[in-house]
Amino acid sequence: MKNLIYILALILGLSACSDVLDIEDIEHYKPEDIWNDENLATAYMANLYQMFGNWNSTLDRSSQQIAGIEWYADRITISNSDYKSWNYNIIRLINQAIQDVNLGSMDEDTKGEILGQALFMRAYRYFEMVTYHGGVPYIKVPQDRYEDELYVPRNSSEECFDFLIEDLDQAIDLLPAHISSSSGDHGKIDRDFALAFKAKVLLYKASPQFNPSQPWDNPYWLDAYVANKAAYETLMANGHDLLDDYSKIALEEGNKEIIFSVINNYPNKTAGWDHGVRPGSESRGPANATPTWEFIQDFPMRDGKRYDDPTGKYAMSEEEFLQNYWKNRDPRFEKSIVWAGKPYPVSGKADKRQYTALGIAHELDDFGINPAAQTNSTNLDRYTGFFILKNSLLELTQAEVQQYDVDFVLMRFAELMLNYAEAANETGDRGTALELLKRIRERAGIEPGADGNYGIVATDRATMREAILAERNIELCFEGHRFWDLRRLRMLDRLDGQTKHGVESITVNEDGSDMPLSLARQMAINYELVEEDFRYSILQVPRSGVQTSVVPDTYYFFPIQKEVIDRNPNLEQNMDWGGTFDPTL
Repeated sequence: MKNLIYILALILGLSACSDVLDIEDIEHYKPEDIWNDENLATAYMANLYQMFGNWNSTLDRSSQQIAGIEWYADRITISNSDYKSWNYNIIRLINQAIQDVNLGSMDEDTKGEILGQALFMRAYRYFEMVTYHGGVPYIKVPQDRYEDELYVPRNSSEECFDFLIEDLDQAIDLLPAHISSSSGDHGKIDRDFALAFKAKVLLYKASPQFNPSQPWDNPYWLDAYVANKAAYETLMANGHDLLDDYSKIALEEGNKEIIFSVINNYPNKTAGWDHGVRPGSESRGPANATPTWEFIQDFPMRDGKRYDDPTGKYAMSEEEFLQNYWKNRDPRFEKSIVWAGKPYPVSGKADKRQYTALGIAHELDDFGINPAAQTNSTNLDRYTGFFILKNSLLELTQAEVQQYDVDFVLMRFAELMLNYAEAANETGDRGTALELLKRIRERAGIEPGADGNYGIVATDRATMREAILAERNIELCFEGHRFWDLRRLRMLDRLDGQTKHGVESITVNEDGSDMPLSLARQMAINYELVEEDFRYSILQVPRSGVQTSVVPDTYYFFPIQKEVIDRNPNLEQNMDWGGTFDPTL
C-alpha cells in the first residue's frame, strides 16, 4: 500500500495539539501513549524507515562506472565527516522501540511484528557502521544522557557480527514470512528480506576485508554458504525469482524479483533518479551521473565474452571496437546506456535520437573538443558522451522529471543469487555458482553458446571468482555496489591510480571525411543521424583538476571521526589511522 509510509505525516499533522506526537523527541514522549495506540506505533516505525534511503544516481562515482574523480588524495581523513557512519541517534530511537513496545496494550501479534522490524533495523544500521569502521559500541538499550555511562568502548568486529546475527535471527522469528505486493503491508520488512540480508551479512563476515590473513579459506565461508542457500531456497518457494525483462526490474513495481523496496508516491515522496541521469536538454539541469568508456568496455558481447577475447564470436580490435562499440552487445547494454545516435524516446518524443556531438547536440548535452564547432563545451568535466537509461521513467516530460516516484529497489533476487554464487564458489560448490550465473545471463539474453555456458569460462575457484565479480559489475550497475564489492574483496588496487574517459562523436560522410556541421545540424533536427554517421575518439574526463583516483589500502576500514574520539576517551582509533584498534577478525 503506497500510503503506508506516509501515515507518519498524517499523524504528525496533529502535533500542534499534543506534545506526545512529537515522537522524535525522546525526552518528552510518553511510551504508554505511543505503544498503546497502533496508529502512533505505526507512525513511529514509519519514521524509522527513512533509514533505508532512496535512489541516488551518483553512488557509482566511487567506481569506474560513473564519471567524476571521487577518490582524490586525502579524500578521507580522521577530521572530516566523509565516509563516516556513526548515527547513534537512530540507534537510540530503535532501541527505544525495542524496549517500550512490550509496555503497551496492543495485541501480541502487533507487538511481535513491530519488535521484529526494530530488531532488523538495528542490525541493518549497525551493519553499515561495522562495514565502514569495523567493530563499534553495540548498544542495545536507549541510553539516558543523565543517568547512563555514555563512554562505551568498541566491541570487536567478531562480537558485532555475533550481535548482528542474534538480532536478525530474533527478527526472522517475529516477522511475517512473506508480504506480497498486493498486501496492505507492502513496504514493510518481512522474513524474506531478513533472510536475504542475514546471508549478505555473513558474506561480509567471511570476506577478505575482515579476514586479510585468510581471505578465501576461513571457516566463515561455510556459514555464508548455508545462509545464502537457505535464503535462496526459501525466497524461491515464496515466489521470488528473476523477472523476465531486465529493463522492468524497478519500473514494474512489486514484481517477483524485488525483495525489498522503499515506497515512493508522488507528490508525497519522490526521488531524483531521472533528474540525475537524463541529458540536460530533457531534465532540469545537467546530468550528474554519466557512464565512462571504461564501463562501456566492461559489458560483454552478445556471446557473453569480452570484445577483446580472441575466442569470442564478436571479437574486435581496440580500434574496431571504438567505432562499433554498440553492436552485438549483451542486451543489458542497450537497456542501461544511452549513446550517440541511439533511439531515445524520452519525454514522449517517439522518434528522438540522442546526440552528443559538439556543435550539433543541444549545449546541455554536448561533449567534445571538435575545433570545427567553433565553440567550447561546458560539459567536459562532467560528461562522457553517454547517459544512463536504466530505471529511467521515459514517459515523464521535461517539466515532470522531478516527479519521479518509482519505488527504490534496495535489494533484489539477482543480488541474492550472486551472493549465493560467491559463497558457493568459495566453499567448493562451483557447479552451483555456474548455474546461478547462467540463469542471470540467460535472463539477460546472452547467447548460450555451444557449451551452454553463456560465455562463462571458469575452470577453478579463482576464475569463477572473477566471473562472479564481473557479473555483479554489469547486473547491478548503477545500483551502488561496485566500490563496496571491490573493498569487500580487498581489490581496491583496481581503482587506485586509474583514470576515466569518455567518447567524442564527430559526424562524417560515407567516405569518412568530416561532414559539414550545417548539414549535420539539419539532419540532427530531423533525427536522421545514426551511429554509423559518426567517428569516435577517446577523451580523458574530467578535462581539468584531479584526473587520477587515489585509493590507498587504509580505505579498507575508514577511521572514526576525531570529534567522536575526542568525546569518548574509551574509543580506540583504527590501526591504520593512528590508533590501536584492529577492525579485522
